[in-house]
Amino acid sequence: MAKQNLLKLTKPSTLLVVVMLCMATTSKAQETGEDQWGAWYMYFGTNAISDKLSIHTEAQFRLYNVGSNFNQLLLRTGLNYHLSEEAMVTGGYAFIATDPTYLEFPGEEDSKEHRIFQQFILKNTVGKMKFEHRYRLEQRFISTQTEDFTAHRARYRLLLTYPITDHWFVSVYDEVFINLQEPIFDQNRLFGAVGYAFTKDLNIQLGYLKNHFSGRNFDRLQLAVFFNTDFRKKE
Repeated sequence: MAKQNLLKLTKPSTLLVVVMLCMATTSKAQETGEDQWGAWYMYFGTNAISDKLSIHTEAQFRLYNVGSNFNQLLLRTGLNYHLSEEAMVTGGYAFIATDPTYLEFPGEEDSKEHRIFQQFILKNTVGKMKFEHRYRLEQRFISTQTEDFTAHRARYRLLLTYPITDHWFVSVYDEVFINLQEPIFDQNRLFGAVGYAFTKDLNIQLGYLKNHFSGRNFDRLQLAVFFNTDFRKKE
């Protein structure tokens, strides 16, 4: 009899716990925007100024929703030194303005970051498949409403690109972010896209990004324009 009474009490209690956990998970997703499709709109450029040197230009506008709800603005530039057609080193600077909260409260919890970075890119081709390995170190100087602090991070990205026709191509990459202080894991980005090359210096890509943090996952559409220019003097 005591066992039956215990079962009668346990079943509703268990159901209540499950319901509360589901509600908490849903509430968290609503607060962070995990249950929403966001979007990143991006521009990248490599601007040649000599046979060995080029300037990297980049702008990214990130939204919690596809067409609204600001998340982040990223502006990045750098000086590239081309060791060869397959290898390049870069040193540069980035400015990042971030609203870390999904719910829009202007001026609350916003952060500003000044970032210095160094990177090495190595390329190779196997058959038609193009491989790009990018190794990057970042020194991050971050300011919020309550504190200023410095953080250091290492990143590695493997990018694969495969041509379908003379103009159409597909690309996929995975990039892991490792903090050089606690916590060690920062995030992982898994990405796939379809691209169209108008010329060798101009292409557009539309893709999907799964951005994974510890305990959080975000789905992002990406629209990117790549436009390279040549400022070298013509002989």
